[in-house]
Amino acid sequence: MKTIVALAIAFILGPGITARAADHLVFEGKNGPGKGLHVVLLAGDEEYRSEEALPMLAKILSERHGFRATVCFSLNDDGTINPDNQAGLSHPKALDSADAIVMSLRFRRYPDDVRKHFTDALARGVPIVGLRTSTHAFKDKELGNFGKDVLGEKWLSHWGRHKSEATKGIIEASAKAEAILNGVSDIFGTSDVYEAYPPADAKILVRGQVLKGMKHTDEPADYKKKRSTDKQEQGVNDPMMPIAWTREMKIDGGKTRRILCTTMGAASDLTSEGLRRLVVNGVFWSIGLEVPKKADVSFVDPFEPTFYTAGGYNHGIKPEDFALGKATTPAPPAPPKKKK
Repeated sequence: MKTIVALAIAFILGPGITARAADHLVFEGKNGPGKGLHVVLLAGDEEYRSEEALPMLAKILSERHGFRATVCFSLNDDGTINPDNQAGLSHPKALDSADAIVMSLRFRRYPDDVRKHFTDALARGVPIVGLRTSTHAFKDKELGNFGKDVLGEKWLSHWGRHKSEATKGIIEASAKAEAILNGVSDIFGTSDVYEAYPPADAKILVRGQVLKGMKHTDEPADYKKKRSTDKQEQGVNDPMMPIAWTREMKIDGGKTRRILCTTMGAASDLTSEGLRRLVVNGVFWSIGLEVPKKADVSFVDPFEPTFYTAGGYNHGIKPEDFALGKATTPAPPAPPKKKK
């Protein structure tokens, strides 16, 4: 009932208003190609600050392109955001009307009543854009193989050195004419390349060049690593691992589900205009809309994400703190420890 009231208020006040429920965000959107379509964004990972990244993406989808966008979070009982709560997902009913899902989850263990909303959406063939740790989004018997079976890969390893080797996106030559890459260039992220071997039915869009450091200008790394699959040595950039690919999967009833998976997607990665455009393009493509020639992915509100680290989320933050008109800012530095 509270959600209905909030949405009614947003309708009366006009487009672009954020309906703030106690446990989730709804961005009603303006006129645009996404008008009348509902994108549900699922935040829930312990490290890469999806609780900051997904409200930012929702604002772009809503304000720049007209989609209705709902963001769901992992919460404490007091309504504050807690990505460590692997069983939590606020307002899962939003999935019942999803036209597309953007997810950034890691090792979730949803109870049956929550999981059902997700599995029902899967059964309907709702398209999915999976970010970063979504290759290992779930850790339960029913959805534990989701990464491999649906997105096309599971967790294998950090192929680049974690927190010390950044990623430069190199567009696959055979994919340059793909509409989903319209306007996409200069992809860079401070998260490392994941080891990944998408299946034969995947269309590789971008490969990840492992850099020697954390700067865009750093040289490519040139050492060898052992693959997880067969323990054979391979140059870390020879060949480069895929970091973005698409799949089109037939499901029951003859429908086709479209999927974009990228192993990039830390909040800090999404300061890259090229990566944001790939994700936004992925929503258009997955739903079946014409992909803009150069989608507007400029920030709606200032976005200065917290650098990724396990457990490093801002404590005491509620969903409404990411509402329209509110900036995303880094966590304040910890006070110095008193000397004994």
